[in-house]
Amino acid sequence: MTSPSPEQEYADRRYRSPAGIAGGVLLLALAGWLGGDAVARGEGSTPWLALAGLLCVAPLIIAFTLRPAVFAGASRLLVRNPFRTITLPWASVDAVRAGYSSEVLAGGSTYQLWAVPVSLRKRKKAARGGGEAAPADQTVAELQELAERGASREDAKGDVGVRWAYEVLAPAGVGLVLFVVLLVVG
Repeated sequence: MTSPSPEQEYADRRYRSPAGIAGGVLLLALAGWLGGDAVARGEGSTPWLALAGLLCVAPLIIAFTLRPAVFAGASRLLVRNPFRTITLPWASVDAVRAGYSSEVLAGGSTYQLWAVPVSLRKRKKAARGGGEAAPADQTVAELQELAERGASREDAKGDVGVRWAYEVLAPAGVGLVLFVVLLVVG
């Protein structure tokens, strides 16, 4: 006699934009190169201005290119956008859709999925060719299916949680203040 096997648990599915990551790495390399050159060869207050500028710009580059991600687990959806992290239990998700951008609707609010970029060009190409759907549309369909399946789970209930990303905002703000102070002081 065999006993029923317990439901198998899988790791969270992770969705990110490969183009965003590549662009972020290139922008960080460019900022590091230009900032490093200004620090190494600059005279007067230039090295300090370059360091303050890097302190302001690097977190913003990371926030808009490397940070965005969507994690879909068995009981919740975690959306990491540039300046916020949104935790959505599956029971609170009303819909996942992709129009001009990918979005999650929950509790009367709409949250953008920065990590799932919509390409209207790929969508039109898929519609004309009758081939497979655009990547964003596939991801949104997957997330909608996970939301429908996970909504009935007992651990998928709760309120939507929104947390500001102070780990991005604080260094960028400090860098901006330092940059302005150094400019004013001369």
